[in-house]
Amino acid sequence: MPNTIDAGIYTSVNSVTAKASSVQASDELSDNFMTLLVTQLQNQDPLKPMDNSQMTSQLAQINTVAGIEELNASIAVINDQIDAGQAMQAAALIGKGVLVPGDNLLLTHTDDGEQVTTPFGIELDTPASSVKVKITNESGEVINSYDLGPVSAGVESFQWDGLSDSGEAAVEGGYHVSVEATGADGESIDVTTLNYAIVGAVTPADKSGKVMLDLGAVYGQVELKDVRQIL
Repeated sequence: MPNTIDAGIYTSVNSVTAKASSVQASDELSDNFMTLLVTQLQNQDPLKPMDNSQMTSQLAQINTVAGIEELNASIAVINDQIDAGQAMQAAALIGKGVLVPGDNLLLTHTDDGEQVTTPFGIELDTPASSVKVKITNESGEVINSYDLGPVSAGVESFQWDGLSDSGEAAVEGGYHVSVEATGADGESIDVTTLNYAIVGAVTPADKSGKVMLDLGAVYGQVELKDVRQIL
């Protein structure tokens, strides 16, 4: 959390500095324009003085340029504040479980010998009349398979019971899940498989504007937008 707060302060300082630099650049542009305009007036041909409409047009152009620069500076400040706000919000996810794109499952045992599996999820853009799931071990061997039946569009989470297709308890370790979804007419439907991970840390937005979540050594870092569900 302290890192996130410091990052927010750093971002705010950068925003103020950027705005000040933009204002200074705009002021310098205006000063340079006025210097050129005065020089032009001083050296114009008395018999052919500058037309008032030309002067008005040039003044309007410099005001437009200055206005655009100030608008860009304001937008930059707003973007920086949004990035800082996202980082602060993402910090609330530290220690929480999330579903992100992936196919990993983990089976462990409690001190009492009870099997515990990490949840998994699927994301569908359209409803599916049939969703079939396969659980495989690290060697690619199918341990069990399920027919989840019809599933609505959106994100749904599920839990493997840790049993093989013969009803025996699977060994402790890492597994993978694969999903096939079909529509009412038997057509294949795009589906995204989601795995469970715990957020360990948050990296504030960089120059690309991405807030990153650290999910540990196994899952690495993902973008905040990759979170499909918070468990």
